[in-house]
Amino acid sequence: MGKRIRAQRRGSSPKNRVSSHRFPGASRIPRGVEEVATVMELVHSPVHTAPLVRVRFEDGSETHLVATEGIAVGQEIAMGGNVSLKPGNITELGQIPEGTPINNVELRPGDGGRIARSGGNSAILETRMGDRVRIRMPSGSLKDLPAKCRAAIGILAGHGRSEKPLMKAGAAHYKAKARGKLYPTVSGVAMNPVDHPHGGGNHQAVHGPNSIARTAPPGQKVGHIAPSRTGKMRGKKKE
Repeated sequence: MGKRIRAQRRGSSPKNRVSSHRFPGASRIPRGVEEVATVMELVHSPVHTAPLVRVRFEDGSETHLVATEGIAVGQEIAMGGNVSLKPGNITELGQIPEGTPINNVELRPGDGGRIARSGGNSAILETRMGDRVRIRMPSGSLKDLPAKCRAAIGILAGHGRSEKPLMKAGAAHYKAKARGKLYPTVSGVAMNPVDHPHGGGNHQAVHGPNSIARTAPPGQKVGHIAPSRTGKMRGKKKE
């Protein structure tokens, strides 16, 4: 008789949830705001890979935004349709010249920003096509978006965060803990047969098929889940 595998034991326990009190606040572009905001402070957020900025509007309200590289305390951030091409300013994609690096790009007008939000990332505005705009994603792929979508001008701060090695297991532990990730992770082939369907054997390998049906029960559902192809490409290609 086996026992519950690691994925089952994890469940939805509080240990593997992100602590909400570690979020400084929502970091989205506010909807329907066309005014100038002042940067009050730079904020470190354990659950974000880029720093945040706390900005204050003329009416006294405050919000958080992801920080663009080169932004400073006391700097003014303009939001609206007619803004200067200054790092940190926020405007519609249809108002931004071609070849400009942008970050915190909206997928739909008013959603607050969804693309290029991790530290050091940026997208490039490739071309404008009437009411559509083509941008080059951080991955290199191209995507067409409505020209009414907004974005921040410049490259997101936090570049180079992944260049420094973690050096020790403790650093990896706290990095995973801040984001509610399960750590450490052990591969199934390194376990015993009683712990995982891939465990056991005289050497570490999946002894048998690695594909599993979508309808398999939880303790059995490991490996390639309902794959359309596995890469082995056996047999001759049909003409």
